[in-house]
Amino acid sequence: MAVSPGSLEPKVYKLRDLPDAEKPREKMVMHGAASLSIAELVAVLVNTGTVREDVMSMATRIIREYGERSFSSFDDPKKLSETADIPLGKACQIVASSELGRRFYKRPGGRSVAIRNAKDVSAYVRDMHDLPKECLRGIYLNGHHRVIHDEVLSMGTIDANLIHPREVFKPAIEYGAAAVILVHNHPSGVVTPSSADIDITRQIVEAGKIMGVSVLDHVIVGKGKFSTIPVSYE
Repeated sequence: MAVSPGSLEPKVYKLRDLPDAEKPREKMVMHGAASLSIAELVAVLVNTGTVREDVMSMATRIIREYGERSFSSFDDPKKLSETADIPLGKACQIVASSELGRRFYKRPGGRSVAIRNAKDVSAYVRDMHDLPKECLRGIYLNGHHRVIHDEVLSMGTIDANLIHPREVFKPAIEYGAAAVILVHNHPSGVVTPSSADIDITRQIVEAGKIMGVSVLDHVIVGKGKFSTIPVSYE
């Protein structure tokens, strides 16, 4: 990548324009996987682009829009294909890779991150602070406040009419979570909760009471800042 004069956006070169030594697969063979960026690793994974989008452009766009940590949470190829606008086959490749990572991570002896307050949440999702689109994630915890799963629940404008509680609590049931923390970003950097943010929180908290899964917090992040929507169980 390079930065064009007068622009803060990095220029993404097409794969065919790169010298052989800088092409992801060749670079991996010569220097090892650790030498590749996240986008380059994704490019190796999906292998080819489409008629309208080069593989490096596709990989860079996915990471830019979702964030690096969110990438590892993909588990629904159809949803990924639709929201990321990529072919279903490539979405399946990404989800398969994510699933392998999760299974290796969960081997005995592995230790997950503990989250106890909004500051911990902000640090855990630091890759979300500068995303260009709004993204809603669920962070699922066990009874000791350790992360057992996190998942992208929605991409685009967060609207109570578009977010259904079942999308939040399905992973909680699947992974046996005791609690969930909601977190989403404001691309503007203004982290003051909107009326829609508050409505969504109330709706999901009420559903959580029925499901027996506590909604501990709803944190809003953006440009290095964070705020929280108070959750009440009165």
